[in-house]
Amino acid sequence: MVSASDFDALQLPDRCSPTSRTPRLGPSRLSTSRRSQSHSSSWFRRKRSKMLLALIALLASFFFFNWFMLLRLQYQHHAPHPIPKPTLRSSSASLSLQGKVNNKTGNKKKSQKGNYVRLLALAAHALAENKREPKDLWQEPFVPASSWRPCADQRNWEPNEGKNGYILVTANGGINQQRVGVCNAVVVARLLNSTLVIPKFMYSSVWRDVSQFSDIYQEEHFINYLTPDIRIVRELPKELQSLDLEAIGSVVTDVDMEKEAKPSFYLKRILPIIRKNQVVHFVGFGNRLAFDPIAFELQRLRCRCNFHALQFVPRIQETGALLLKRLREHSGLAGPLDHHLVGPFAESIKEKGENDAKKASKYLALHLRFEIDMVAHSLCEFGGGEEERKELEAYREIHFPALSLLKRTTRLPSPSELRSEGLCPLTPEESILMLAALGFNRKTHLFVAGSNLYGGRSRLVALTSLYPKLVTKENLLSSTELEPFANYSSQLAALDFIGCTASDAFAMTDSGSQLSSLVSGFRIYYGGGRMPTIRPNKRRLASIFMKNSTIEWRVFEQRMRKAVRQTKHVQTRPKARSVYRYPRCKDCMCRTD
Repeated sequence: MVSASDFDALQLPDRCSPTSRTPRLGPSRLSTSRRSQSHSSSWFRRKRSKMLLALIALLASFFFFNWFMLLRLQYQHHAPHPIPKPTLRSSSASLSLQGKVNNKTGNKKKSQKGNYVRLLALAAHALAENKREPKDLWQEPFVPASSWRPCADQRNWEPNEGKNGYILVTANGGINQQRVGVCNAVVVARLLNSTLVIPKFMYSSVWRDVSQFSDIYQEEHFINYLTPDIRIVRELPKELQSLDLEAIGSVVTDVDMEKEAKPSFYLKRILPIIRKNQVVHFVGFGNRLAFDPIAFELQRLRCRCNFHALQFVPRIQETGALLLKRLREHSGLAGPLDHHLVGPFAESIKEKGENDAKKASKYLALHLRFEIDMVAHSLCEFGGGEEERKELEAYREIHFPALSLLKRTTRLPSPSELRSEGLCPLTPEESILMLAALGFNRKTHLFVAGSNLYGGRSRLVALTSLYPKLVTKENLLSSTELEPFANYSSQLAALDFIGCTASDAFAMTDSGSQLSSLVSGFRIYYGGGRMPTIRPNKRRLASIFMKNSTIEWRVFEQRMRKAVRQTKHVQTRPKARSVYRYPRCKDCMCRTD
C-alpha cells in the first residue's frame, strides 16, 4: 500500500504563489523564448501529474482486488462442507449444550470468531495452495522416545491382606477425573493395608450422568488383575452396612483433605479412623494423593491400575472398535494401541473386505476442551460481549457458586491478564489456526472430540471450512449405534478417549484437561515412540494471537511452529507431576538403552 508519507512525496509542488510572481516585461525574443519554455514545462508537469495519478490508481486497484479475493475466499468457506461418510447422522445432538443455559446458548448459533476473520482468510488462502506437509508433522523424536517400554505390570511385593478395615470411595468429576480417583484409592488401600470396596461415582450437575463403575469398566478384570496388590470386594460386609458413617466420624470429604495430600496424611489421620470404626468413606475423592514423595512400588501400582487394570466394558470396546474402523475408512489395518483400548474387538478392525487392499488413511485427533463448564470456570472472555458475560455468570451461579461468590468479593485477574498468562482455553478458531500454521493440509482427516461446544454448531464453521474432512463420533456412528450411550456423558467420553488415543497424531488444546492428559500418557506408555502429541504452550500462543490483526501469515506460521516444536521433545516425568500424563519414569516404564 502507499503510505501517507509516500503519497505526500508524490504530490506536485504549487505551480505559483503570490510571492513568486515577477514583474511582466515587454515583448522580446527572449520573453517569447521563455514563454515557449514555460508552456513546455507546464505541459510536462501536467503530463507527469497524470502519469503519477494513473500509477496511484493502478496500485489502489491492485490492493483492492487482492483484498476482495481474500474476503471472497473467506466467505466461500463459511458454508459447511458435507462429510462423506456412509452412516452419517446430524451432529447437532453432539453440539447441543447441557442444561437450560446451554440450550439457550446452542440455539443462538452465534458466530463468535472474535478478531480472527483476517487470519482465517489467510489460512484458507494458504491451505488452498496445497503445500507439502513438514516431514516431522506426524512424528515424534523416535530414538529417545522408543528407548522407553512399559513395565508397570512387574511386581516386587507380596499381596496385601487388607486387614485394616474397609475403604469406601465416591469419586467426583467426569470419567477422567474419576479414573484418577480410582487409581489413587487403590494406592491408599495398599498404603493402609485396607480392603477397597468397588468405587462409586458421584452424580454431577455438570455431567448429569448416573453411570457407575461397572457401566464403564470391567469389574471382574479390575478385581482379578489387582488381587496380587490389594484386596477388593464388591460391597461392605452386612454388619457394617447398617452403620451411620457420618455419625461415627467415618466420612471424610474433599474439604477435609488437602489437594495431593502426602502419604503421611493418610497414615496419621485416616488409619486411626479405620482402626477405630473398621470403615472410612472418602466422599468427593479425586486428586487427593501426592505424586511426590511416594514409595517406588506405590507409584508403580498407580501406573498398573491406570494402564492395565482399567479396561472398558465390552459394549464400549465394540463401539470403539467400530469407530476406529470408520476413522481409518475400512482399511483393515489396526493401530498399535487398538488391543489395549478395545481388547478382543481389535480383531474386527482387521477383517478383510472389498477394501482390504486400500491404504490406511492417517487421521489427526483434536480435543476441543471448549464446553460451557470450562469456558465459565476460566473467567475468560471470548468475543461475545455483554450477552456472553451475562450467560456465563448465570451458569457460574448455578454450577460454580463458590467461584461466582469469589468473583464478586475478590479482585481477580482481568480476562486480558488471564489470556496473556495462557490461562484461557483455546477457542475452536484458535485451535484450527494452530493446525493450519503447523502445516496440516486441507485433505487431513480430522477427528474432533469434545464437540459439545459452547456457542453451538456455528463454532465448527471455521473448522469445517478449512478442513472439510472433519468428523465427530456423532458423524461416524449412526443414531442406533449411539442409542445405548444416550444421556451417559461418561460413556460417550470413553468413545472420544478411544478415538483420540488411537490416532496417528493427537492435538490437545488445554494442558489442564484430564482427558488430554490421560490420552497423552497412554500414547507415551504404549506408543513405542510412534505416537506424536501436540502440546501447545498457551502462554506463548497468546502472545502470537495478540498480533492477529497485523501479523503476516508467513510470520504467524514460523512463530507457531517454533512455539509448538519447543514442546515436542522427549522428557522424563518432572518432579511432582502426574504419572498418568508423564509415565516416562522408572516407576512406570523401563529404559532399553
